[in-house]
Amino acid sequence: MHPVTRFAPSPTGRLHLGHAFSALAAHDFARERDGTFLLRIEDIDPGRSRLEHVDAILEDLIWLGLEWDGEMIYQSERLDLYAAALDQLKAAGLVYPCFCTRADIAASVAAPHGPDGPVYPGTCRGLVDRDLSRPHAWRLDMTKALPVFSRGRGSMPNWMDDDKEIIATPEAFGDIVLARKDAPASYHLAVTVDDAAQGVTDIVRGQDLFAATHVHRLLQALLDLPTPRYHHHGLLTGADGSRLAKRHGAPTIASLREAGADPAALVAAMRRGEYPAGYSLVEAEGPDP
Repeated sequence: MHPVTRFAPSPTGRLHLGHAFSALAAHDFARERDGTFLLRIEDIDPGRSRLEHVDAILEDLIWLGLEWDGEMIYQSERLDLYAAALDQLKAAGLVYPCFCTRADIAASVAAPHGPDGPVYPGTCRGLVDRDLSRPHAWRLDMTKALPVFSRGRGSMPNWMDDDKEIIATPEAFGDIVLARKDAPASYHLAVTVDDAAQGVTDIVRGQDLFAATHVHRLLQALLDLPTPRYHHHGLLTGADGSRLAKRHGAPTIASLREAGADPAALVAAMRRGEYPAGYSLVEAEGPDP
């Protein structure tokens, strides 16, 4: 099989070294196998996405010497694909409108914590009066979705993570949002649809997204989409041991460039498992099959 990988950053800030590590991993996976490396801009968050950050992403990747194949795509230009997927789930009776606010959910004593934070308690799941003129999100009804691929019919959906077979257990996420009040699709829905539409065969990404794969695998099954192979890599951490993140002000690739770093030497060092002073790699823990 011709391998196809992708790097899919969100234009919500400047890229940091952790992004460079992940982009390099996906790039090299494809290049070492005579495959295709794609670039996708995940820009459907209207409150945080900025055009100037797209330009900065391209500048950083070019500086690092990472070339992508084909045309770069924007999620904001693919909304019809997400709407069609949501309509498919609506027709199957697997989603419902939700009128709750984040404050409503946080205040609920029946909201245990899951991988994404408080698990939605299902307040709107059984509503009879569904006035869709009011602002609302669309949630997956996990109580209906899981039986579609229940163990009684053979097995739950699975995926291959490197050389291990993983059984999906998405119920820990509860009734996830598939379309937000302020955005036409959630990360979970958009990334699942895009990876299938682009023919991505191998998803190379950080261990921090391993848990989300449980949801993506379920959506692939519900939408009858192919399942890529997954390769979750370790995460770079800073001097304080915390993983690099935009919201925590991680040093950017731009700051390395401004400090006079040699991009060829930087990339060569990362390929050898060497990182600038103060950075280290926390290897991904092997998932339990």
